[in-house]
Amino acid sequence: MATKPKLHYPNGRGRMESVRWVLAAAGVEFDEEFLETKEQLQKLQDGNHLLFQQVPMVEIDGMKLVQTRSILHYIADKHHLFGKDLKERTLIDMYVEGTLDLLELLILHPFLKPDDQQKEVANMAQKAIIRYFPVFEKVLQGHGQRFLVGNQLSLADIILLQTILALEEKIPNILSAFPHLQEYTVKISNIPTIKKFLEPGSKKKPPPDDIYVRTVYTVFMP
Repeated sequence: MATKPKLHYPNGRGRMESVRWVLAAAGVEFDEEFLETKEQLQKLQDGNHLLFQQVPMVEIDGMKLVQTRSILHYIADKHHLFGKDLKERTLIDMYVEGTLDLLELLILHPFLKPDDQQKEVANMAQKAIIRYFPVFEKVLQGHGQRFLVGNQLSLADIILLQTILALEEKIPNILSAFPHLQEYTVKISNIPTIKKFLEPGSKKKPPPDDIYVRTVYTVFMP
């Protein structure tokens, strides 16, 4: 029996959440080892398990993968979520890179000061509505297909859905001007593996809270 992938990261979303999403969408069960202390991180570093001394780190197929995008690419390629040819892979990569720029704002948000958090929500909404969502609305409207690329589920769909749902937690009406994205979000959310991941009791992490923020500072701050 194949060994399950093992994810090394604090017990929260951060940069590992996209990895959880892609594994879940691919129907892959995984284990997690949560980092709660500096000593746990130091042990990984001292054991030469972290190529650049950083997490996320995923043990998979006899490798210890680091760097979030590299991890995502490996899992997506392995599970046929990365297009059928170079052109499709490049499109997927462009969409993912753009979406991750927006997602990064959400990842950093809980570590801002309270006053800055309110301002940043407005900034995120503006960027999503003006820069990012019009791109995907136009793509979906233009080709009339269910998915962004190649009319099959890809890494681009998974990361976009993750980002949309995380934004909706803060700005419930964020898609009000984008009817195709609204329909798309419902359809992708109902893919069986993704629907299961969105149900209570899955390994999907809740929005970051004070406990998660304190844990991150404990593990990573000097």
